[in-house]
Formats: sequence, C-alpha cells, structure tokens
Amino acid sequence: MTKLFLLLTASMMLVVFGSASKTQTTVSATPVARTAAQNYARYCVSCHGRDGKSQTSKGKFSHARDLTDAKWQDDVTDERIYNSIMNGRNVRGNMPGFKNKLKDKDAEALVDIVRKFRN
Repeated sequence: MTKLFLLLTASMMLVVFGSASKTQTTVSATPVARTAAQNYARYCVSCHGRDGKSQTSKGKFSHARDLTDAKWQDDVTDERIYNSIMNGRNVRGNMPGFKNKLKDKDAEALVDIVRKFRN
C-alpha cells in the first residue's frame, strides 16, 4: 500500500511540475510587442541619441544622420526613411538594416518618430 501511495504521489508531482514547465516555456516564447518609442530606444538611440542629433560617440564614429536637420527632413521621403530603417544605408555613414528585427508596422512607426525630430 505504501509503495502504491508513493508511486501515485510521484506520478502526480511529475504531471503537475511537468505541465507547469511547459506552460512557462510557451509563455516566454511569445514575442513581446514594443511601442515605437521603445523600438527607437532599443535600436536607434545608441547612434542617433535621444534627441535625434546623433551626438553620441557611436553616432559620431559612424557618421549617423542628424534627424533634426530641417533641410534633410524637407528633402527625404517617408519611403526613403522606411527603406533606410529596414535595409540600412552605407552612403554617408554605416547604418545597419533592421528588417530581421522589426515588422513593417514597427518601421512605419519609427518613420513617424523620425519626422517628429524636425526642428
């Protein structure tokens, strides 16, 4: 009787703890949606800075674009900004592309943030 009780208890613990770990794995595997501001902070601030002026050491080294430059803002299209975010640019500086890290809607939201930096 004692052996049966121990066997049942061990089986129940295995079921309970085994299913809990599967639930945790499933929950942590779900991607987290980020706001445009969070994406800017995560992917852009290190070069373009919080103010968009690209005065960070990494921004100066990589010749990152000053996003507050009114003339540039007037000349550039939303499509070009979007393409730069997704595919990167290697003309004036060396900007990596983020198409493997951002969805289309996330990049479009970043275009809106870039436009808000205009002086």
